[in-house]
Amino acid sequence: MTTVGTAPQKQHEVHYKTARINDLDIFYREAGAKDAPAILLLHGFPTSSNMFRNLIPRLAGSFHLIAPDYPGYGQSSMPDHKSFAYTFDNYAAIVNELLERLGVGKYTIYVFDYGAPTGYRLALLHPERVAGLIVQNGNAYAEGLLEFWDPIKRYWATPENREQIYYMATAEKTRWQYENGVSDKTLLDPTTWTLDQMGLDRPGNGEIQADLMLDYGTNLALYPKFQAFFRQYQPPTLIVWGKNDFVFPPEGAAPYSRDLKNIETHLLDTGHFALETHGEEVARRIESFFLKK
Repeated sequence: MTTVGTAPQKQHEVHYKTARINDLDIFYREAGAKDAPAILLLHGFPTSSNMFRNLIPRLAGSFHLIAPDYPGYGQSSMPDHKSFAYTFDNYAAIVNELLERLGVGKYTIYVFDYGAPTGYRLALLHPERVAGLIVQNGNAYAEGLLEFWDPIKRYWATPENREQIYYMATAEKTRWQYENGVSDKTLLDPTTWTLDQMGLDRPGNGEIQADLMLDYGTNLALYPKFQAFFRQYQPPTLIVWGKNDFVFPPEGAAPYSRDLKNIETHLLDTGHFALETHGEEVARRIESFFLKK
């Protein structure tokens, strides 16, 4: 007797590569056909391209996906902060160089957390290359910087007192970023925050994080430029936002609709790392929005 069942879903290969850029090893994940629509996946703090580990093979049948690790994160080089300027301008320039070497001339940018100031700076460099935006808890409006940011704003005002920001790189705070706002914590894989903390605990990495947290303050002056880019170029934009996120609350999601016309917003019942609990929903939303006939 022959049993007829559902054919297993094809598993798409993910390639793990390293490019030498500005004397740094820049690690990145890549999957999907090179002639498929490209999605650039930009991670946030305190993680790496590992946050996209499940999304990449899920979407690789329809898209060309590239997910780099920034310097100081994941598998990329971690030069001393005294010899390399850890700024979002530098991150955008490195990602731009990677895309040019890969021959990717048009792409949708998936921004999350630190990926937003990196991706939006990239958009200002080459606005004509941006085919769309996917925004997961990535800020571009002052309305999104609420209570969580009060001690960070004090650091921006008194940067000589660097120890006031070191709490951001503690194991307790790293785990909290994953668990806060999540109703069913059994959906969370503890290896995620364990891996992130291993990166943060490397000698010298705390100073790198302090530099980046300081540089984040430069984004506020750029918000009008980011918003002008939205209004002028009108990239199709999908927002998939963890609505229980204390770091980037939903007040930061709402203003996008002021400037963008082709926009779809979904507030997900989860926290900061929405892909950990709602990865399949995010994947389906991306397919539905960007593969419209």
